[in-house]
Parts: sequence; structure tokens; C-alpha cells
Amino acid sequence: MDGNGRWAKRRHLPRALGHQRGVEAVRRLVRAIGPMGIDCLTLYAFSSENWKRPDEEISDLMGLMRKFIRSDLPEFIANDVRLKILGDYKAMAPDIVEMLEDALERTSGGSKTLAVALNYGSQQEIARAAAKAAAEGPVTPETIAANLDTADLPPLDLLIRTSGEVRLSNFLLWQAAYAEMWFTDVLWPDFTLAHLEEALASFAGRERRYGGR
Repeated sequence: MDGNGRWAKRRHLPRALGHQRGVEAVRRLVRAIGPMGIDCLTLYAFSSENWKRPDEEISDLMGLMRKFIRSDLPEFIANDVRLKILGDYKAMAPDIVEMLEDALERTSGGSKTLAVALNYGSQQEIARAAAKAAAEGPVTPETIAANLDTADLPPLDLLIRTSGEVRLSNFLLWQAAYAEMWFTDVLWPDFTLAHLEEALASFAGRERRYGGR
């Protein structure tokens, strides 16, 4: 979900307002999960590298996270959406950890999944998974996959990146091995359901061979 800061800068607005508009874009997509037949939507919200950002911006992001959980959790429950967290979220502020764990418990029965990557880095995830696999026995692609944060999620089909960046930036590197990718210049706050539909239409027209002919 890239481009919140640039969205604000182009409008001569505070970066915090760009992040607020980014949350609104999240709401639009989460509400579309059911009607569009999407079983699982994964959002990269805060990377392990994002701690390098200015303290004020991190504080704004954490504040937005608290507000989002409080305001949107009832809607998640009402719409049968299960929350899943990827990454080391327990390293975050204690009150956020408590709020997340409450949300995880209260949405655990949902039939659709919203996976949110928090304090997440894919290289770190793979290293953790490989270490766990080695402690359990032979290390194979299967045993590593079984220990990833995404082990209980469906395979990644389509990876979307906004704002014109054409790279993965340490996101779902293992899972993206055979995923289709779709890049757009649209900044995240401007991302709408029409853009998602465009991405899904592109995905539907592709032939997936998984290395075969």
C-alpha cells in the first residue's frame, strides 16, 4: 500500500493526512472482500524497516492503527472477516498487542481472511521458518512453507503494488514465487475498487504454467 506520503506531499498536506486517506482506501477494499468473492486479502501495513522513519510519523501510524482497530472491529465481526497478523506484532506497544490479540480472538471464526503484515519482513520470516524446520527435522521447501507466517493461508495468486514502484520490497518473497504481479502508478489513497477490478481482470486473462509449458 505505497504512496501515502507522496499523495500528501503533492497536495502540500501533512504526511499524517496521507496515511489517514490510506486507511480509507483499506476500508473500501475490506468491504469488497465478500461481494467480489475474495477469500483472502493481505495488506502490507508496516514493515520491519519502517522503524527507521521519523518518530513523529511512526507515532501517527500507531495512532491510526489503534483507531482503525477500535472503529472497524465490529464491522469485521459483522461481515464474517477473520483477522490474521503476519510478522512480529508482539514487538509493538503493549496496548496495541493487547488490542490485536483481542481482535484475533473475536474474529477467529470468520470465513474470509484479512491478513495484515505488521513489523513484517519476508527475509526475516523465511529465516525464522527455516530455523523452525531445522529444529523439527529435514529442511525442505515443504517444511519451510509449513513454518511461514502464511502457513494457514491459501497460496498467493496476485500481488499488487501501487505508486509506480516495481519491486517487492521484502514482501512475501517465498509466497510470490509463482504469483502473478500487477503494478500501477496510482498512489494508495487513490486506489479504488475500479483499480482492483482492473487488476483482477488482468489476472483472469493470464495463463499460469508454474514453470511448465
